[in-house]
Amino acid sequence: MQLSALPIRYLLLGAFLLTSLLPTTLITGLAFYEARTALKTEIQHDLETRAHATADDIDRMMFERLQNIASWHKLELMQDARIGDVDKRLSRFLSELKASYQQVYRGLHVIDNNGFIIASSEAAVLNQKVRLRPQWLEVTIAGEHLHFTRPQQGVMQISSVIYDAVEQRPIATLVAEFSWSEIGDILSGAVSGRTSAALLDNHGDVISATEFWQGSTKARISATATIQGFQGLTSSVWSVTFSQHRDEALEPIRRMGLIFIGLLVVTILLASFIAIPVARTISGPLLKLTDFANRFIRSPSNLRPPAGGPAEIDAMSKAFAQMIEDLERSKEHLTRAAKLAVVGEMAAAMSHEVRTPLGILRSSAQVLLREPTLSKEGHEVCGFIISETERLNKLVSTLIDTARPRLPEFAPTDIAELTRQAVAMLRVQAEKKAIALSCETEDKVMTACDREQIMQVLLNLLLNSIQILPEGGKIQVTVQQLENGVEVRVADNGPGIPADQREQVFDPFYTKRSGGLGLGLAVVRQIVAAHHGEITVGVSAMQGAEFRLRLPNLKETS
Repeated sequence: MQLSALPIRYLLLGAFLLTSLLPTTLITGLAFYEARTALKTEIQHDLETRAHATADDIDRMMFERLQNIASWHKLELMQDARIGDVDKRLSRFLSELKASYQQVYRGLHVIDNNGFIIASSEAAVLNQKVRLRPQWLEVTIAGEHLHFTRPQQGVMQISSVIYDAVEQRPIATLVAEFSWSEIGDILSGAVSGRTSAALLDNHGDVISATEFWQGSTKARISATATIQGFQGLTSSVWSVTFSQHRDEALEPIRRMGLIFIGLLVVTILLASFIAIPVARTISGPLLKLTDFANRFIRSPSNLRPPAGGPAEIDAMSKAFAQMIEDLERSKEHLTRAAKLAVVGEMAAAMSHEVRTPLGILRSSAQVLLREPTLSKEGHEVCGFIISETERLNKLVSTLIDTARPRLPEFAPTDIAELTRQAVAMLRVQAEKKAIALSCETEDKVMTACDREQIMQVLLNLLLNSIQILPEGGKIQVTVQQLENGVEVRVADNGPGIPADQREQVFDPFYTKRSGGLGLGLAVVRQIVAAHHGEITVGVSAMQGAEFRLRLPNLKETS
C-alpha cells in the first residue's frame, strides 16, 4: 500500500510519532554506541594490563627456575656424581631442595652418562634407567647451557650437564622436573569470570591455557603481551593472550539496551496518546469537506463547504468554494462554446441548403426583369426578391466567416494547465454517461500558441470521444513535454477508427455518428495546421481511438 493512499489521520499520527521518536531513537542509539565503545575500550585496556602483568610473572618464574638449575649444577656437592652418590648425600640434598620449593618441582634427579638415576629427590626412582625427552629450547647463563623439553603430562624438564671439577668432562646431568601447573596457576589467578588466558610459544601453539580458553579469537575481545626470552636469555619469544567473548563482555550494555527499548515503547505509547487527538482535530474537518464534496458531486447545490478547523483546512475549504465558482464559470464557457459549435453547424448547413435556392431565386428574378411585358408591380416584386436574396446571402456569409477560425495570436501558454481546464469543463458531461475521464500531465508544459483556439481543439477532441463512447467508457488524456515541442494524447476504449478511415475523419462533413455534421475534426485540423503542428489518429493501449496532437516550440509572435 502506497504511503499517499493512507488516511490523513494515520499519516499525521505517523508523522507525529516519527518527529517525536526519531530524535529520541538517535540519541538513545548514540548513547548506546558510546557506552558500548567505552566499555569495550575499558575491557580491552584491562585485558592488556592483565596480559602484561601475567607475562612478567611467567617470565620471572621461568628465569628463577633457570637460575636454580644454573646455580645448583655448579655446587661442589654435585661432584658426588663421580662416585655414584654412594653415601646418598646428593639425594638428601635434592630432597631438601624439592621440599623447600614445595610444589614447584615434581622431582630433582642426577642422571649419569649411561642414563641411570644415581641421585634423586624421589627414592623410588633411584637406579632406574631413563631416557631424556627431546630438547625443545636451549638457554645459556654465564656460559652454561640449559635445555628445555616441551611440557608433557604437566612437567617441563630443565637440564644442565655436570662437569668434573678437575678434568672438565661431563660426568652426569642435573634434571629438574618443573611442575607446569605453576604456569597454569599464574594464568588462572589472572582471570576472572569467563575470561580466558593462554600461553603460546613462538609458533603460536598453546602450551598452557585456562578452563574457558578457545583457540579462535573471533567474536572475542583479546589482548596479547610477549615474553622476551626469560629476561633476554633466549631469542625464543612466548606470548600471553587474554580473551573474553564479546557477548559476555558487553552483557551490561545489552541490558541497558533492553531498558532503552522499554523506555522507547513507553514513549511510543505516550506519544500516541497525545498524537491521536491532534490527528483527529486535523482530519475531522477534512473528512467533513470530503463528505461535502461527495454529496456535491451527486447533487449539486448552493450550499457552502464546511468551514472551521486549522487555518490550512479553512483555507482549503475556501479554495474548494472558489473551485465550485470556477466550475460554474466553466459550465458557462462550455455552453458558450457549444453555442459557437451550433453556429458553425448552422453556417455549414446554410452554406449548402440555403445558398443554392437563394441563387435560383436571384437568377429567376433577374430573368423576369428582362421580360418587356412585365408590369410595374412585377418589376417591384422582382426588385424585392433580388435585394432580399442578397441580404440573406450576406447573412450566410457572415455566419460562415464567424465559424471559420481566425489567425492564431501566439503567446506563452501552459498546455498542462489548459488541458486540466478542458477536462474539468467536460467532467460533468462525462459523468452523466459514467465515463471515467482522467488527465495525466507534468507540472508545467510550456509552448507558444493561441490559448482560445487550442482550448477549442481540446474540447472538440474530448467531446468527440464522449459522444462516441457508450456508458462506462474510459478516456485518458496525457500531456508531455517533447524535445522540440509538446504532445497531447486523447485515448479512449471505444470502437476505434478503422485504418482505412483515419485520414477521412478530418475531412469536412465526414461522420459516422448519427446526427453529426462532420465539421468538428475538420476545424481541429485547421486550427492545428495554423499553429504549424500536426494531429494524427491511431489505436490506443485500450484498443480504442487515440488522437495525438503535437505543437512545435514556436517563438511568441505578434
